[in-house]
Amino acid sequence: MHWCFCSQKPVPEFSKLLTSTKKYKIAYLTEGIESQGVQVDVKNAVKTQIEKLKTAGHTLEPVKFNLLDYSIPAYYILTTAEASSNLSRYDGVKFGFRSEATTDLMSMYKKTRSEAFGKEVKKRIMLGSFVLSASYYDAYYTKAQKIRRLIKEEFNKIFSSYDFLIMPTSPCTAFKIGELNDDPIAMYLADIFTVSTNIAGIPGISVPIGEDAQKLPIGLQILADDFKEAELMAFANQIQP
Repeated sequence: MHWCFCSQKPVPEFSKLLTSTKKYKIAYLTEGIESQGVQVDVKNAVKTQIEKLKTAGHTLEPVKFNLLDYSIPAYYILTTAEASSNLSRYDGVKFGFRSEATTDLMSMYKKTRSEAFGKEVKKRIMLGSFVLSASYYDAYYTKAQKIRRLIKEEFNKIFSSYDFLIMPTSPCTAFKIGELNDDPIAMYLADIFTVSTNIAGIPGISVPIGEDAQKLPIGLQILADDFKEAELMAFANQIQP
């Protein structure tokens, strides 16, 4: 039996579909402009863009995403599990880098993986191995998969009433390289508005909408329902500066 998990729908030529004069019904995430965790400059830029879209004739209404707080833990359970599983093949035997400082098969495995992967990758492999272990599989991985389904259903509800959902791409502008190495939770929280898109597997795009006081770019994330990539890119093309 042959199983196929990819869509068989033909993919349109998106570059020829970037013009649209349609007026859309758009939801904007309440947490994106009200949460204390969102940088003031980011809030103001998003609010300004909301007003611009209203002036352009679009309808915009606030919505809450009830599972937003669960997106980060679910995402990092699922992605570390996938990292652990997918990267297990890179052991120096068949794929990629092989350490030259080896004496036997076991040292090749250990040294290859120690030398080839950086600290963040090693961290994710170890976390993934933990959540996939027999003792913790149901406690973490299975629950995260259930949250994934609930997040997708939450998006389905929103897109049953709206064409797009907009929110900040990130709650803050870029931090310096290595600045948050000692606080990985703060670093991961910068992904709070983007990871739910990946969990649900829906199309999304980020467009620049301004800068903060330090001249660092601020992005607006636009999300759409399944297979709405053409409409998404045409709308994004409307609002690019």
